[in-house]
Amino acid sequence: MISEMSRTHAIVSALVAIVAISSGCSIDSPNTRVLIFSKTVGFRHQSIPTGIRCVRELLSDCAEVDATEDASVFTPDRLARYRVVVFLSTTGDVLNDEQQSAFSNFIESGGGFAGIHAASDTEHTWPWYSHMIGGQFAGHPPIQPATIIIEDSSHESTAILPPRWPRVDEWYRFNRNPRSVDGIHVLATLDESSFSGGGMNGDHPCIWWRDMDKGRCWYTAGGHTDESFSEPLFRDHLRAGIEWAGRMDPCEARTKQP
Repeated sequence: MISEMSRTHAIVSALVAIVAISSGCSIDSPNTRVLIFSKTVGFRHQSIPTGIRCVRELLSDCAEVDATEDASVFTPDRLARYRVVVFLSTTGDVLNDEQQSAFSNFIESGGGFAGIHAASDTEHTWPWYSHMIGGQFAGHPPIQPATIIIEDSSHESTAILPPRWPRVDEWYRFNRNPRSVDGIHVLATLDESSFSGGGMNGDHPCIWWRDMDKGRCWYTAGGHTDESFSEPLFRDHLRAGIEWAGRMDPCEARTKQP
């Protein structure tokens, strides 16, 4: 005879399975898990909590999203749970040598990376990361409006954007032009005539992607302000970039507003 405890366990297990099937994804599948990492050693962006909420909302219909500032999750076993790691305005040297090794192996073995804003102000002294990210933070003018010019609209993260996309943000300049880095595919640039203090000699990439062996890496320079994460176009841009990096099926959450 089945005990009452066994019967209850069976019922709960069945309900969990039904929920997973009806939602179209299993929370135990690495295809549907996303890690947001927002540890800061340098400057701390006040928009980080807003950004975390935004990513959770955007992926709520198709992914289990974890958020942490604890670098101890960067081990081979724990990273293997995820399809993509989002560096959300991380700054400084956030990983030790062992964690760096686990992360680089995760990416090169087929994992995804999505970098938002200050992800380019991270791990300046780690050559592998510098090569992956393409260009690293070298300063910025005051927050102001600028126009983004879409160079390649065939990518999922730019296909939903207008050819000229005006918005307000903090516009980074980089220590080198990402376009000059082997493997970087520039998706969009800033029109330096539309704002002051560009500092990139008229060629100012702000969105790009690259492959790292079997892994996919995507970066967008936007996301300094809280308001960024309430903009419908920026939200769709983020969602599509993260999905692409993680080889995820498109979520249905794109129509949701904060």
